[in-house]
Amino acid sequence: MLESKDKNWKARLHEIIYEADTPEGKLFDIILLIAIIASIALVMLESIRGFDVKYHDFLDTSEWIITILFTLEYIARIISVKRPWKYIFSFYGIIDFLSTIPKYISIIFVGTHALVALRALRLLRIFRILKLARYLGASNMLANALRASRAKISVFLFAVLIVCIIFGTLMYLVEGEASGFSSIPVSVYWCIVTLTTVGFGDIAPVTPLGQFIAAVIMVLGYGIIAVPTGIVSAEYAAQKPKEGELKPAQPLVHLNSQACPSCSAERHRDDAKYCYKCGHFLEDYS
Repeated sequence: MLESKDKNWKARLHEIIYEADTPEGKLFDIILLIAIIASIALVMLESIRGFDVKYHDFLDTSEWIITILFTLEYIARIISVKRPWKYIFSFYGIIDFLSTIPKYISIIFVGTHALVALRALRLLRIFRILKLARYLGASNMLANALRASRAKISVFLFAVLIVCIIFGTLMYLVEGEASGFSSIPVSVYWCIVTLTTVGFGDIAPVTPLGQFIAAVIMVLGYGIIAVPTGIVSAEYAAQKPKEGELKPAQPLVHLNSQACPSCSAERHRDDAKYCYKCGHFLEDYS
């Protein structure tokens, strides 16, 4: 009887923490998101010297409250799953640990308090709250386009690097150290900055020939920027069905945020009874 109550308690905690389809799960995620944003705002305000001097005690106390809240949440996530190490060494588990530990480290090592800003990584959970998985189809198309065009882009970047080395060396010979082109690497750096139309202005040619070469590089930069965009756009357009071409009929499948209590896998079908990853039974506690 006690074992059954313990199982139900852990299962209920797992449902609230790991799933966003239930009212309790949505409320938990919203509160967590508010706490994350508040903690980041506190770190940002503390970086303002005048504000920190005036409200240091309030900021420090607030950060400790939020850190303890995140610590309790981290512990709750561990005890609510059947295989804790699966969560601990998962992507989000590592993020949760990295975003919680800095405040404790700042007690031992002075000067590491800025690491508290790592808790911004927890904002990645907004993808669960907003259920952006429905937009993954478009993002997958973009990823496939980038993957398909990686060879062309690599060749293009290699050609750009060669151009930067050639023009950088030429500028080093034309301008010399007097104009700030103290070495070939520095000249190549200037060429990259100019070619990408960034233009920091820390180094500038002064001779007429150098200025002419710089003008050629600037004009060339506008054309170079458009090339990768065209390559990816062409691959992206190639993935879309042509006009008049019918896409094969596919059954409409709805995915929910239910997480497996064994391996924590998410995005199961609404009609799924078992986890697609480990085969564990997906218990329904609604």
